[in-house]
Amino acid sequence: MSVTFATGFSAAGVHAGISANTQRPDLALVVNHGPLDAAAGVFTANRFCAAPVQWTRDVVRDGHIKAVVLNSGGANACTGQAGLKQSEATAVKVAQTLTGDMQRGDDAAVVPIEEVAVCSTGLIGELLPLEHVLNGVELAASALGSDDQAGTDAANAILTTDTKPKTVRLSGSGYRVGGMVKGSGMIAPQLATMLCVITTDAVVDVEQLQSALTSAVSQSFNRIDVDGCMSTNDTVLLLASGASGVTPESDRFADLVRQACSDLARQIIGDGEGSTHDIVVTVSGADAEDAALACARAVAGSNLLKCAIYGNDPNWGRIVSSLGTVPVHVAAYEPTDVTVDINGVRVCEHGGAGVDRSEVKMDARQVDIHIDLHHGTAAATVLTNDLTHDYVHINADYES
Repeated sequence: MSVTFATGFSAAGVHAGISANTQRPDLALVVNHGPLDAAAGVFTANRFCAAPVQWTRDVVRDGHIKAVVLNSGGANACTGQAGLKQSEATAVKVAQTLTGDMQRGDDAAVVPIEEVAVCSTGLIGELLPLEHVLNGVELAASALGSDDQAGTDAANAILTTDTKPKTVRLSGSGYRVGGMVKGSGMIAPQLATMLCVITTDAVVDVEQLQSALTSAVSQSFNRIDVDGCMSTNDTVLLLASGASGVTPESDRFADLVRQACSDLARQIIGDGEGSTHDIVVTVSGADAEDAALACARAVAGSNLLKCAIYGNDPNWGRIVSSLGTVPVHVAAYEPTDVTVDINGVRVCEHGGAGVDRSEVKMDARQVDIHIDLHHGTAAATVLTNDLTHDYVHINADYES
């Protein structure tokens, strides 16, 4: 059901012909019909951030978004001033089209250009075929709907190397949260190659939205790693329509947003390019959460470990060697205190060999790695997956 699960939103996904290599949908439109248009956003930290990221960061700065247009088939990144003009032209087209449609209908509302977010994903370094994008906006505006199919169409239109759409829907006390995300490769801690739109019909102000989203992203999208690569286009938006009329309890709302982000992040890992295993790396016994997180990220980022897991080899040596790269000032522990369990089997005891790793069962999709530093009470978890031959083929042949 995706972004249309929350009331007050409509969506569409259409084929605009943005990529010459596919006939699948490649442009999505999400519209907030209110009565509120509150919004929050989190974006890539990549210094080469794409034109649509620059545009949308400015749009969300005042906390209001009425519509989001998203395209696959091209990132519009590293395209200079011309790319920025394309993002602006796309926003102008959405604003003009939606304003015209609303004035012809029951709702005479105007959609300001400054309240249209633009998101793109695909190949870096090339301008978009703007005419196709603008025509796609018209097609999407005429196809807008608030039913399940409309949300599904939008989720399908933002995919690149993804094999399936990724959506979520959760219910609070009288209000709803729905969402969609794309992401499969070029994914590392500190967001991923992902576009994400989360919607709610709760009555929530901008400050509460931003606080909930920032916290949720730090616990979810910022703790996944497919290949250690940071994108230029990452965008996560949270929109509130207020259509339910329900003002939620702040902590409960924040928890629901966190659940939505965690669910979507887990779906990204489950669809990692060519992957055959999902890997859950948990580090406990640290003296601080930041220390546990640094250790978990070091292990989850090991390509050697990812390849070993692909080969169904629970090679704990690759775990501790990566763990050992974390500086002492970041995470204090004694190597001789460390234990490592893989799928419940203690393969490393006191920094040395434990139970023979042949005892570890590796036939399930999920592999659980638990590292205990025995130096404190803090813990953190990072999700990753294995690296396979298919990952190499997908990225060797990639163009969008």
